[in-house]
Amino acid sequence: MPDGPGSRSVWYPFDRPLVLASRSPRRHEILGLAGIPHIVRPADVQEDNEAGSDPRDLVARHAGMKADAVSHEHPDSPVLGADTVVWLDGTILGKPSCEEQAEEMLSALSGRTHTVFGGVCLVRGLPCFRCEFVEATSVTFRALTPGEIRAYVSTGEPMDKAGAYGIQGFGSALVRRVEGCYFNVMGLPVARVVEELKAAAAGARRC
Repeated sequence: MPDGPGSRSVWYPFDRPLVLASRSPRRHEILGLAGIPHIVRPADVQEDNEAGSDPRDLVARHAGMKADAVSHEHPDSPVLGADTVVWLDGTILGKPSCEEQAEEMLSALSGRTHTVFGGVCLVRGLPCFRCEFVEATSVTFRALTPGEIRAYVSTGEPMDKAGAYGIQGFGSALVRRVEGCYFNVMGLPVARVVEELKAAAAGARRC
């Protein structure tokens, strides 16, 4: 995939590559699958999954923090910040801190429907534009046995993922139904990102 200055794709309207202000390998993969030229410059920010926080406000704030932290170093390029949380019964499920917590999260999700909120911030300094949005996707798990949960956790896949599962990996066998953007669950609602980048290039998202 081309990722140098001046590179383009059929979906990407800018001359300079997108700057991904995230260390998430899933977001990097999604942009690559879509053929969007980009470079990875992770933002050094402190996230806070506060109990009782509104999930839309939380992911929007985190996405903006990441984009703003990196944008001053790349004023001529669009910068993308993103954040994802899983929401169940009024509780935010972030990344598990240990295997026991991962098992608890998966047990809570088993046989039920939850919501994945993905926040995105797109910003560029010169010429200036800024766009923020939140995508929501409903995901329904099949009923899981304790043995299945333990086996899945033992793969290590849940440990760096919100809600303790990855829909694109072994976790695909956990999911019965998705309503909304699949790639939002994976980490980035890429179709909406493309729409907003095109609107920004056309002048509809100027500061």
